[in-house]
Amino acid sequence: MAPGELTATPPQKNAVKGTEGMHRNDMSMTDPTGSVIKPPPIHGDWVLFHPVYTADELKAVKVLHHDAKTWSDKFALLFVKTLRTGFDLVSRYKHKPVPESAKHMNLDQLRKAGYIMDEKQWLLRILFLETVAGVPGMVGAMVRHLMSLRLMKRDAGWIHTLLEEAENERLHLMTFMTLKKPTIWFRAMVLGAQGVFFNAFFLSYLISPKTCHRFVGFLEEEAVITYSRVIEEIEAGRIPEWTNLDAPSIAKDYWRMKPDAKLIDVMYAVRSDESTHRFVNHTLANLDVKNDVNPFAIREPNMFVKGVNTGFTREESEKYVHESRNIVETESTKEPRSS
Repeated sequence: MAPGELTATPPQKNAVKGTEGMHRNDMSMTDPTGSVIKPPPIHGDWVLFHPVYTADELKAVKVLHHDAKTWSDKFALLFVKTLRTGFDLVSRYKHKPVPESAKHMNLDQLRKAGYIMDEKQWLLRILFLETVAGVPGMVGAMVRHLMSLRLMKRDAGWIHTLLEEAENERLHLMTFMTLKKPTIWFRAMVLGAQGVFFNAFFLSYLISPKTCHRFVGFLEEEAVITYSRVIEEIEAGRIPEWTNLDAPSIAKDYWRMKPDAKLIDVMYAVRSDESTHRFVNHTLANLDVKNDVNPFAIREPNMFVKGVNTGFTREESEKYVHESRNIVETESTKEPRSS
């Protein structure tokens, strides 16, 4: 591996092909296994890259936690736990084990006793979660975009991935809004929360981008837990309203689902997305945010990597960038030369 493979190219020098993200002549590539990588065609309300998962990938996601070793990591984790506690109170979230003495209770009795939530309570939590989750990627992309303009230097592919994250979270919200129309009170609550969170995250990103990406990584860990519990509840028959509910049409199109896909399939896809954000942000938090190339600028690992690991170390990122550049350069040699 060439030294400094992960370091971004100065603006006065030619960048390695693919460094700044997907380009027109990179639209068809092959990965190390020989599989063809092709971005999905543009449909509907989205234009950016997003993963489409196989059935095995959807089941590969694990609930994981990144060990907070530095003071900034511990601060980010503490802040996430504090937000989680407050969010649980606002959304009336309940998840306590059903004791043996309550095994005889029916569904309504379990809900009244506070052991499980109904579909309306779950939707309230999910909708609020997604309105907040779409903020960090957009803020990070905006800050890096302005910094690239201000310093007149390349961004090394970070903006693309952060915008993809923001759009992906927004599509989660659009999907679940087909199941419930928010009330005026809910919209007002979102407006206030978004105003506070956007500005707080914006200022924090100016001060310490690494801490912010670690914060998002920890936040996405909680999202994976939430969707894993939703999946468990649906499969256990505790949310019968969703057991055989068809997937919204926007979800079928966005994740390229089968025509007979159900809402449970959407939950698996959303959980996989959240584990992707968990992996990407923990990886970015391990990098030199000022000088390193985004390792996911032109491709991302599959869920057998992203779903079972919290993120790449800086050394693993450099190796991944090296492999990606080799793929791009190999494909460029296959392109027919104009006479």
